[in-house]
Parts: sequence; C-alpha cells; structure tokens
Amino acid sequence: MKEELAYLEGVLPVASERLNGRVALVSGGGSSGPGWSIGKACCATLARHGATVCVLDANRDAAEDALTFVHALGARGIALQADVADPDAMERAVQTVMSEYGRIDILQANAGIGKVGGPEDTPLPDWERIQKVNVDSLLIVSRLVLPLMREQGGGNIVTVSSVAGLRYLGYPHLAYNVTKAALIQFTRMIAQQYAGTGIRANTVVPGLIDTPRVRHTVGRMFSADDFEVARAARDRQVPMGRMGTPWEVANAVAFLVSDEASYITGTELVVDGGLIGKYA
Repeated sequence: MKEELAYLEGVLPVASERLNGRVALVSGGGSSGPGWSIGKACCATLARHGATVCVLDANRDAAEDALTFVHALGARGIALQADVADPDAMERAVQTVMSEYGRIDILQANAGIGKVGGPEDTPLPDWERIQKVNVDSLLIVSRLVLPLMREQGGGNIVTVSSVAGLRYLGYPHLAYNVTKAALIQFTRMIAQQYAGTGIRANTVVPGLIDTPRVRHTVGRMFSADDFEVARAARDRQVPMGRMGTPWEVANAVAFLVSDEASYITGTELVVDGGLIGKYA
C-alpha cells in the first residue's frame, strides 16, 4: 500500500475541497485486472477532491480494492456489488447509498464491455449482453437517481463513451461502437430534459487509453514480444505519440462534475490525444 500511495501522489492532482460534501456513485468503479482502470482512477480522483465515493462494481473484490484507496486518501465511501444491468440489484445499491448518506450528487457511469465482431459474426446473445451492460444500465440507474437529484435541487451525471462511438477506427467492434454512440445521445437527452432542474449531464469520450482491460485484450492476441510491438503501434496511432492514462480521463470527469463546469451540459469532452482528428 505504501508504494501504491507513493504512486498516487505522482499521478493525482493537488488535493482540493472542490467536491467536499458531495456523494458520488461510481459504477464500474473497480478494475478488471492489476493496475488502474478508468473507473478506479475516477474513484481516487473524486476522493482526492473531497467527495464521498460509493464504488459499485460487479466484482466485490474489485470494488473493495478501489475503496481501499478512497479511504487511504482520507475520503469516506462504501463498496457495492451489483450487476449494472440488473434493475433489482441497482435499486438495492441506490437504496444503500441513500440510507448511508441521504443523497447522490454525482453519478459517474463507467461500466462497459465489448467484443470483436461485425454484423455477420456478432452472435445475438453477445449483442444483447453488450447492449444491456453499456446502454440499458444507464436507463436503469437514471430512473433511480434522476428523481433523487431533482428532489435535492440538482446533481451531475457523467457517462463514459469512446471515440469508437464517434468514428470507425479500423477495428470490427460493432456492438461496442453502436452502444458507445448510443450513450452519447442518451446523455444529451438527459441534459436537455433536466436542464431546468439543476441537473447537468455530460459525456467523457476517451481515445486509446492504457488500462488493464486493454492490456488483457491485446495480451490475448499477441505473444510477449509481439505485445510490446502492438502496444507501440497503438502509441503511434495517436497524434500525440502515446496512449492516454486513466488519470487523464479521471481529471476530465472531475472537472465536469465540479462547479467550474457549472454552465456545461449536454456536451462531449473528448480525451484522445487528437486521435479522432485523423478520422474526421
């Protein structure tokens, strides 16, 4: 833990009180493997700015792991296990947060899955599961959280899409791309419908980010030597010459849920090192 905390001091922003008193529910807040996912980095970054962080993940151990760092950073929080596509499980999770803290100021939705395949080779069960996790989950949690935010006078929702939802990058990930595009429009509609209630909704759109899921996916496709070649190729694909880090995405999230972004709603903040400019 000492080494991990030393690492965090090198990647986290300076501690602030910009989110003091606010309760954040972070879905997909754990990490699928060793290291830092976008969701786990968001948990630590929100905690760094003073938020109470409720870490929700399908994997209890992953949620508990992320919560360890929330507490180590001096913030309050709880770990929750739930499948984001299960309405009953999500209702119980939201009720737990409300029982513990009495409010939800920030909903930060990270949960997402994908699978290689185009129209001819994407099995319908895979398509349906990806749709449930990536899109239906937002409908499920929004129905639970929006009334609470409206009653308390406001709140912030930040979803995580992907540049794959904006451009075809040369990889056949049909279900993933389509659902990430749907997330953007879903978030825009929330922003418009609830703009007069004090609720803001925005989407962060990451590019090629170095995460445990990416390393696992690439690692299954290549040998150890070829993995480094593939990793270098991903770096070269980005105009800035490297993949992004989860922390760069988390910092964008922290900005959007802060008062500094008080006049921003219904928009997309692209964090991609210039990648989509190549595919305009």
